[in-house]
Amino acid sequence: MPPSASPTAPQRSWRFLVPGVFALAGLLFATSFQTAGGSDLRIDRGLPGLIDQANRDVASRTALVAGLQGEIDALTAARSAADPGNTDLAALTATANLLAASVGTRAVEGPVLAVTLTDSSRTQANLPPSVRADDLVVHQQDVQAVVNALWRGGAEAMMIQDQRIIATSAIRCVGNTLILQGRVYAPPFVIRAIGRIDALRESLDADPQIAIYQQWVDAVGLGYAVSTTAKARFPAYSGSVALSFAKVVR
Repeated sequence: MPPSASPTAPQRSWRFLVPGVFALAGLLFATSFQTAGGSDLRIDRGLPGLIDQANRDVASRTALVAGLQGEIDALTAARSAADPGNTDLAALTATANLLAASVGTRAVEGPVLAVTLTDSSRTQANLPPSVRADDLVVHQQDVQAVVNALWRGGAEAMMIQDQRIIATSAIRCVGNTLILQGRVYAPPFVIRAIGRIDALRESLDADPQIAIYQQWVDAVGLGYAVSTTAKARFPAYSGSVALSFAKVVR
């Protein structure tokens, strides 16, 4: 009869393997505890938390940029006053002041027309089967249509939510959230423009894309509201106005 070592060999190997597995697991738990500092590592992985943190970071850096720009402006003004004969500096300052209004780097005050776009409060349960969930939310093209119509109507300055925007500002949506200059916003989306109220209204009413949106307002309950304010002040645009790529349109 062969010796009985064969059946006991797997058992012997298992006796050595089990302590190793538990030791490795203990090391992983200890490493996780040290990394988390006693807190749940998964807490900050939620999307709302990440969005809030990103918004705080952007707001902090925007405030820093605004502060530095204020220092630059003050130093430039002081240099101009100390050296009034510096024609190069005077010419650059005059050009910057001339372009400030059109570029958006100057605060603007005047009558305001506001357009508010909101998601539908209805559900697919009480709508025709052909209506999709995607049809019940405001999309990037809806916001862009309003922005384009207001620019065409002669808007002197514009804001979306709490941010001043300019002609090159990018408007992007992910789902039913709006990403604007590094910040994320949930609806309702408020687009405000300073300019001649009657001209701005006429441009909105004449826009074919907005006409299509208003058909969906009637069909599924999307929100579209226009209001006016006699006078308001928009802050200067504080982002970069430098272009990485540009092409002259002839």
